[in-house]
Amino acid sequence: MYRQYGTIRTDWSTKAANTMINREPEMNLKGKWEYEDGLMLNGMYAIYKDTHNTAYLDYIKHNIDEFITDGKIKSYHQYEWSLDFINNGKAVLDLYDETHDEKYKQIADILYGQLLQQPRTDTNVFWHKQIYPNQIWLDGLYMGSVFYARYQKTFNITDHLEDVVHQFLGSYEATLDTKTGLCYHAADTSRKAFWCDPQTGHSPHFWTRSIGWYVMAMVDVLEYLPTDINGHDQILDNLHNLLNALRQVADSQTNLWYQVTDEGDRPMNYLESSGSLMILNAIAKGLRMGYLDETDWGDFLATAYENALQQFISIDRHDYVNVNKIAHVGGLGGANKRDGSFAYYMSEPIVTNDHKGVGPFLLITNEMKKRLNH
Repeated sequence: MYRQYGTIRTDWSTKAANTMINREPEMNLKGKWEYEDGLMLNGMYAIYKDTHNTAYLDYIKHNIDEFITDGKIKSYHQYEWSLDFINNGKAVLDLYDETHDEKYKQIADILYGQLLQQPRTDTNVFWHKQIYPNQIWLDGLYMGSVFYARYQKTFNITDHLEDVVHQFLGSYEATLDTKTGLCYHAADTSRKAFWCDPQTGHSPHFWTRSIGWYVMAMVDVLEYLPTDINGHDQILDNLHNLLNALRQVADSQTNLWYQVTDEGDRPMNYLESSGSLMILNAIAKGLRMGYLDETDWGDFLATAYENALQQFISIDRHDYVNVNKIAHVGGLGGANKRDGSFAYYMSEPIVTNDHKGVGPFLLITNEMKKRLNH
């Protein structure tokens, strides 16, 4: 990496967490309950758990409390049936674990209640949103189903754990490309969306961030499922298979991934930070939790992490960390008629310090700090 910024042994997690507190004391100036903020707060909480720096916990509490009034969530609308709304619930559960304040349980109850009523495909997998009927998007598993499992573990419920497993197995089956072993960004089980393949329902391309959300979700959910539940081992097998498929299409020089995952040699495609950092976080946590084999993944991760710091990270004159080369958004359909083509994925803005990139950077630097200090 640029030598003035540091080395792999720089305490990047503390530097990045301090950056958030100083540069972004308010996580969402628009006053919107947005999923990427929850991702960032989960990174802050992971660093708090290891450093015991209460400033990080205070940051999480302040920013969640801004949205909570009289048992309601500002800008949350259940009947949009958006799985994106659920993701911040993990930060709510973090605060409940720390404080046992009933106001956080009330909010978690609301979000869990949405999942119990969430519309489903004919294969019994959650719709991504009301405006995307019968559509399974990979990121929905991270947004909704990890919280679905964690809520049940937190409050000693087992009624719907088998449904959690089904969400993971059903989404994998719906989106898997058997030729490459990769999973498509989305699938429409009704085969009616203009962007989908009329035979398979698949979207046209593999998108790295969507797969990043998905592998992180698989690693995270295994923490909350009993090891003897039917389907647990299949989720683990699917994780192994998807990560192995990702390794086949990683950039050979950096072990990182391109915006359109399997077309790294195509002009205009670029190494994208948020998806790459998500995948690396899944690998690092998977190694720590014993889901992955050190001999298979340790060297790959070490190379990838050093290159990620080189490719994606810069330090400004305030000593703040910048996470660069983040695809701003990526979706299908909607008001802009996003068609999932290669041209579409290249057309979205590339930005700096979006929480979809900052969040996984906080998480991976914390994981790597544990590894390097072990």
